[in-house]
Parts: sequence; C-alpha cells; structure tokens
Amino acid sequence: MLKKLSAMTKDEKGQALAEYGLILALIAVICVVALQTLGGGVNAALTSIANAVTGA
Repeated sequence: MLKKLSAMTKDEKGQALAEYGLILALIAVICVVALQTLGGGVNAALTSIANAVTGA
C-alpha cells in the first residue's frame, strides 16, 4: 500500500502538462503585446510598400 502511494506522488505527467500550458499562455500574451505595440509601425511600412508598388 505504501509503495502505491509513493508511486502516485512521484507521477509528474500532469505537472509537466500544466507547465507546458502555462508556457504556451505566456507566449500567447507576449505575442499579443508585441503585435499591439508594433502594429502601427508594421501597418505604416506595409502601406508605404503598397503605395510604392502601385505607383511603379
């Protein structure tokens, strides 16, 4: 009985899955913040490129 209890406490599969979920959530938040921060600059650059292509 004690061996089974000890084996259950050493099982870390669920813990690893939760850690991967937290890392994925953090990456998603970083991507959203980066896109909001850089969005204006990217939009201006693409508009400039589009105007140059259509004018040529």
